[in-house]
Amino acid sequence: MSQESVHTSVDTEPRDGTAPPDAPAGTGTGRGRSLARLLIALGFAAGFVGFLALGGDLSQTFETLAANHAAVSCWVDTHKGLAALAFATAYVLVVAFSVPGAVWMSIVGGYLFGTVAATALIVVSATLGATVIFLAARFVFGDAWRDSLRGSIARLQQGLRENAFSSLLVLRLIPLFPFWLVNLVPAFVGVPMGTFIAATALGIIPGAAVYAGVGNGLDAVFAAGEVPDLGVIYDTAVFAPLLGLAALAMLPTAYRLWKGRGP
Repeated sequence: MSQESVHTSVDTEPRDGTAPPDAPAGTGTGRGRSLARLLIALGFAAGFVGFLALGGDLSQTFETLAANHAAVSCWVDTHKGLAALAFATAYVLVVAFSVPGAVWMSIVGGYLFGTVAATALIVVSATLGATVIFLAARFVFGDAWRDSLRGSIARLQQGLRENAFSSLLVLRLIPLFPFWLVNLVPAFVGVPMGTFIAATALGIIPGAAVYAGVGNGLDAVFAAGEVPDLGVIYDTAVFAPLLGLAALAMLPTAYRLWKGRGP
């Protein structure tokens, strides 16, 4: 929808050109622009989520991103707010509906916004999406989902009931269980929503920063006019985040070894 059409649809001025007595000047136009931007952002978000749901693989888009790096960077720089809103909305939907692809989205976020800004967007969006599914599990679909997750609930409920914040923080920091499962089980064992939100937000910061760092490293490669291959791992902007990924991958094994060590 073009902005011109939006302006026409919300125009409340009489045909004689006089403004309505109680309408502030420019109110309709401002609302029209805001609505248009929101619809565009939601359209981007819906398209991206649909792409993932239909089996889209972002790992196959490197050549496309490299070929269009300048155009993409220019658009994001020109429409920072809109780009951030579209990305955040898509991320919330991906997490809330447990659509595979959050890792790739985190990498794309780093590519689009840089490590720091992307990390902030990822943490806020992932926490919001996780809270949506947490509330749905507690108040809407509780009985149906609880029956299908009895085994997982039994394994996690003792720690969550004894020390909800610490246990949930560990589950977020160390991916021992799928992210979607850790969104659901706390809702079934009575973890307070405030505790859930705080532990989730803090626990996903390291992983978000690492994946965003990988995306930021790819941005540096694309900016140099290159396409990622095995040689890019020697680039510091890529190598450092990859070390972080390796550390994250080893955390579950290290944690299990530490837990099984005994007194």
